[in-house]
Amino acid sequence: MLTYIIRRLIGALAMLIVVSMVTFGIFFVVPQWAGATPEALASRYVGRAATPETVHLVAERLGFYDPVVVQYGRFVKGIFTGAQYDYGAGVEQCPAPCFGYSFISGQPVWPDLVDRMPVTFSLAIGAAILWVLGGVAIGVLSALRRGSFFDRLSMGTALAGVSLPIFFTGMVSLVIFSYGLGWTPPGGAYTPLAENPALWAYDLLLPWITLAFLFAATYARLTRAGMLETMGEDYIRTARAKGLKEREVIVKHGLRAALTPILTLFGIDFGLLIGGAVLTETTYTLPGLGQYAILAIRNQDLPQVMGVVLVAALFVVVASLVVDLLYAVVDPRVRLS
Repeated sequence: MLTYIIRRLIGALAMLIVVSMVTFGIFFVVPQWAGATPEALASRYVGRAATPETVHLVAERLGFYDPVVVQYGRFVKGIFTGAQYDYGAGVEQCPAPCFGYSFISGQPVWPDLVDRMPVTFSLAIGAAILWVLGGVAIGVLSALRRGSFFDRLSMGTALAGVSLPIFFTGMVSLVIFSYGLGWTPPGGAYTPLAENPALWAYDLLLPWITLAFLFAATYARLTRAGMLETMGEDYIRTARAKGLKEREVIVKHGLRAALTPILTLFGIDFGLLIGGAVLTETTYTLPGLGQYAILAIRNQDLPQVMGVVLVAALFVVVASLVVDLLYAVVDPRVRLS
């Protein structure tokens, strides 16, 4: 078990290094391959009114003429120890973890990310609880009642949930439940959990349900397929022949074996949502990482885009690591391999 954990930790660390290299290459190396000069990269830091001499001087001070390896090392060092940015008019100290300064606001990127993380965390965690519990429960019941009216209805609804995009269901939900019935806020409302837990849940209820509907459909179909496969195995018939209760056969033997692909999918989905539920936050005007990424792309604010990409990649890798460790709990064969 310890060897398995160590291998997964080393693999996660290696993946983070690869992600940082790819991210740095996309934003700094690829533009140079496409013909961008160091002055073109530095021009974003000094504004449009700067003279060519000023741009050239800033490019030198920011290290854009240094070899790529040196620039990458400086980039990684800034994340862990902070960095200094010399724009000519003065030196700005960027504390760790340093993801650079915004081109638009002139402020460090990391505090902006921290301010928006609670919104995205709240959205992702609440929706994840709903879609896992609902999707797995519906999938198990559909598998146990194969061919029944409930099975056809639930799988038909799941097909609709998978097919309909989140911005469509989100808009329809807003029209019906917010603007029509007045049951939920019309979007854009977020109350911190520490201030008012009841209002926090009320503000996020419709985004939770809308987002969970999309993912629960996939989990229901996957759980149903896994349960249909495992419930026909020989060890299930053996467990029943031993006189075990049907609930124990379903939960401890059938569902446990069907959870492995569910864990894999959940790790990827949850990590991506923590990195920024772009469509959901945009539809409901929630000030989270997803909306932050959209605004950064529209404004062509490179440091903000890089910050969101790195944070999203970090959460995906961490979620995948947690899933790998949970494999050993769900499937005893993993501990023995």
